[in-house]
Amino acid sequence: MIVYGKQVVMYLLQYHPQKIEEIYLAKEIEPKLFSMMAKNNRVILRVDNKKAQALARGGNHQGFLAKIIPPTHTPIKDIKKFNRLLILCGITDVGNIGAIFRSAYCLGVEGIVLGLSESISYEGVLRSSVGAMLDIPFCISKNVLEIINELKNEGFCCYGADMKGENIQEVSIKNKWALFLGNEGAGLNRKILSKLDKIVSIKIKNDFNSLNVSVAAGILINRMC
Repeated sequence: MIVYGKQVVMYLLQYHPQKIEEIYLAKEIEPKLFSMMAKNNRVILRVDNKKAQALARGGNHQGFLAKIIPPTHTPIKDIKKFNRLLILCGITDVGNIGAIFRSAYCLGVEGIVLGLSESISYEGVLRSSVGAMLDIPFCISKNVLEIINELKNEGFCCYGADMKGENIQEVSIKNKWALFLGNEGAGLNRKILSKLDKIVSIKIKNDFNSLNVSVAAGILINRMC
C-alpha cells in the first residue's frame, strides 16, 4: 500500500515506524531527516518526479512517499469492549472518512465501525486522516441494523445524528454510547433512525441547511466525549 505527502509520512515515521516497508524520496532532504528515515536498515529509494507521480496516481506527494503494511480490521467483538464508538453509515468519501478518523482520535472516540456495502480506498482515508486511521480500532459491517442490536445488547445507548433531532447541548449523554452518522446526501435512513435510542442535532444559528459530515462529527464528538 502506497501513501504520500510529507505530513502523513512523517507521522508514520514518528508513531508507526514498524508499518513502513520502503520510503521513496523525490526531493533532497536534510541529512538529519535522512538519517532518521534510514534507521533500522529501512529501505530508502530515490525516484524521479515521473515515478513519484505514478506511485501517487497523480496526487500531491510533496516528494515524500512510503510503502506501508495496510491497516488491519479489529473484530467487532473487540470493538464492542470500548465505551465510545462511531458508526459511519454509507459514508464513502475518503476525505470525509479520514477527517472523521482524525477528529475522533483527537477527541477520544475509541472505535469506529464503517457501515459500507462497497470497498473504499484505505490509501485515501489514511492520507486524509494524517495517519490517525492507524490509531483507532475499526471494522467494516454491511449490516448496520444488526450492529445496533449487538450494541444495545452490550449496554450501549445508540445516538443518531439528524437535523430533526434534539439539540445535542440539551441531551444527557450516557457513559457507554455509539453515535451513528449518515452520508451528506441521504443521512440516516428511516429503518436505522427508528431503532436508535436518541436522535440528536446541532443547533445552527444562521439560515443554512447543513454542515459537512466530518465537521458535524467533530462538533458532536466534542460534546459527547
